Amino acid sequence: MGGLYTYDYSARLRADPGENELLSKSTQRWLFILWLTLIAGFALLHALNLRADFPNHTPWHSDWAKYTDEGWYGNAAIRAHLFGHWYLKGDFNPAVAAPAWPFLEWLLFFVTGVTVEAARGLAVAMFFANLLLIYLLLRNRGSKWMPLLALTFIVTSPFLYCFSRLAILEPLLITLTLGALNLALRLPRLRRPAWGAAGLGIIFALMMLTKATAVFLLPALVWAILIPLWPRRALIGRCALSTAAAFAAAFGVWITLVAHYGLLADYRYLFVVNKYPKPKEFYWPLVSLWWSIHGGLWVDHILIPLAGLVTLGALFAGALLARHKDWARNLLLDPAFGASILAVAGYLFFMTYQYHPQPRYFAVVAIFSFMLLAQGVCALLDQPGWPARAGWSLLAVATLATIFNSFQTLNYVTHPEYTFVDAAQRLTRYVNEHPNGNRLLLSTSSDEITLVSHLPTICDDFGTQNLVSKLNAYRPGWFAAWNDLDPGTLEDIHSRFSLEQVSAFHAFDDRERNLLVLFKLHPLPGGRFRDPQKQDLKVPLAEDRIEIPVQ
Repeated sequence: MGGLYTYDYSARLRADPGENELLSKSTQRWLFILWLTLIAGFALLHALNLRADFPNHTPWHSDWAKYTDEGWYGNAAIRAHLFGHWYLKGDFNPAVAAPAWPFLEWLLFFVTGVTVEAARGLAVAMFFANLLLIYLLLRNRGSKWMPLLALTFIVTSPFLYCFSRLAILEPLLITLTLGALNLALRLPRLRRPAWGAAGLGIIFALMMLTKATAVFLLPALVWAILIPLWPRRALIGRCALSTAAAFAAAFGVWITLVAHYGLLADYRYLFVVNKYPKPKEFYWPLVSLWWSIHGGLWVDHILIPLAGLVTLGALFAGALLARHKDWARNLLLDPAFGASILAVAGYLFFMTYQYHPQPRYFAVVAIFSFMLLAQGVCALLDQPGWPARAGWSLLAVATLATIFNSFQTLNYVTHPEYTFVDAAQRLTRYVNEHPNGNRLLLSTSSDEITLVSHLPTICDDFGTQNLVSKLNAYRPGWFAAWNDLDPGTLEDIHSRFSLEQVSAFHAFDDRERNLLVLFKLHPLPGGRFRDPQKQDLKVPLAEDRIEIPVQ
């Protein structure tokens, strides 16, 4: 480890600039401006039509986030502004464990009011911040065009166009991670590195309070701290202690507040509900790992494999090819490149352990993979012989893929659809025009509907109380399901209510989630309670009116 240092890819260009200046400085300047303008233009497209649905007929149509997560993870802010309370006892209250995003939404809603456009606009603002932070992170790590190449991959990606416009947790998590990496790389240049390290501890606490999967990004942050500080080894221990102390203090304050207000059950519930059963086969981690790696193709069928090829090539060259060992070793020891590898590996490990990959999880993988590809191409082009030829080949293929991605992204931009917001508004209009006692709606998409139409709702799927207890406590007047009825949910509802199907609204494109069906809930006469031990309540009963399948 004694020879660790940060490699400066532009050193060779500075040493002999004449042979590399194929174009005049004026032409280079105008090309740079044109390229930057194209990047800015594609970036701004993300801010258009924010009320529109998650694009239909994409490879990611099955992701749950488009009809649940925006409402779920912002429900504290939504409730606080609409109903005067952020916490609903027994319901799903993720802000207890993940308060950072709803806090930002809460502040924003004072200015904008509660709208889906405002929530998504905040996510797009994080996307813009990410572009700036990536540029700052990479601008001194190679040729001047290398950060622009990474940004081009990002702004033209149809995958990132779809998921960076959702008001979910990933955009903020990526922003905080990139901010931490930028600060980590600058620690040696600070007058008081220990204070900067304390800032890193606070940022990591915010990452953990944004999404608990941030723990799998910790190795990337450690690498970004360790490598720049290695020449000044005496600072490493001091900075590590400062970071750990700041994190413990910041995170400890929040946990203390949670415990003080009796919310530990809600805190633990977020981890319980996200624990999925594992297969019985002893080799299931290998199957899950393959699925997690293969899931990268969700992001891009060409650029992600190229990023993997660059990474594996650097590992192979650094370990086995003596002639090209230096450039590969220097690339691998670059703090930004190494941190990107560890960020991707950490998130793939999380998805492997979770055994429940969803397309949105790959937003983190996408950002850091595109950075890896840009850095790898730049490093190859800076070498003589076959590495340079390999770099040009990779750049040519990546350029063709980017052009294809650009057209796909433009297709999504120019064909916005509003099926879900229309369905939510029509559903709410029906509830308002056909009173049925309590206006409260029970639904899996509860908070998403509230975000769009301000209808009060509770969730039928998640919560620290079971559904029967929740129904007894809140007595909703309405229920909305997607396409079919779950027998278990029907059994719980039947304990206190009969169901009358009254309307249906088409939304989205997933064959399992494209019809939002509205039911009236009619309390049983005299407050009667049905006992599932004495009667099969998982099937439609005589007093029900149910037209969709129960399955």
